[in-house]
Amino acid sequence: MSTFERDNFQWRETYFVLFDTGKRPSLARVEKALRALNQRFQITAGVADEEGHFESLTLLSPDDYAALDISYVAGDEVREQGETLYQELKTSVADAHEQAQLARLPKCDARFDLFHFEELTAAQAGDEPDEMLDPSALLVVLEELARLTKGVGVDPQSGTLL
Repeated sequence: MSTFERDNFQWRETYFVLFDTGKRPSLARVEKALRALNQRFQITAGVADEEGHFESLTLLSPDDYAALDISYVAGDEVREQGETLYQELKTSVADAHEQAQLARLPKCDARFDLFHFEELTAAQAGDEPDEMLDPSALLVVLEELARLTKGVGVDPQSGTLL
């Protein structure tokens, strides 16, 4: 079940990891890497293609009041997004490391979408969230997926390369 369908979770933001399809990891490798990050992460609904490559999964981090739905996308849509991001960010990137990451974006033909959710407590139901959400799960997972794929993490809302 997608976290979008759970009443006790509210979508907050979406981050991306853009990479080359040749670096697409297996579901088993992704699950192993994410479990190694934090033993309290709960990983469910893992899906792989016929060859065992990662398709999607859900990660729950109860201590952070957070969840992530992570899915794989590839093709022209990703290339176009990489080119668009490149054009939008090329004037705001200053240091050499970020410039090198930015230059890779138009060449990427695959990505992971990380949909970040906040777990709502009973006190929050129907009210404005109390900001109990801790973004650390999102950040460490994003960093690990970028490492696994040798990809580039992107926060499209702020226009930041991670």
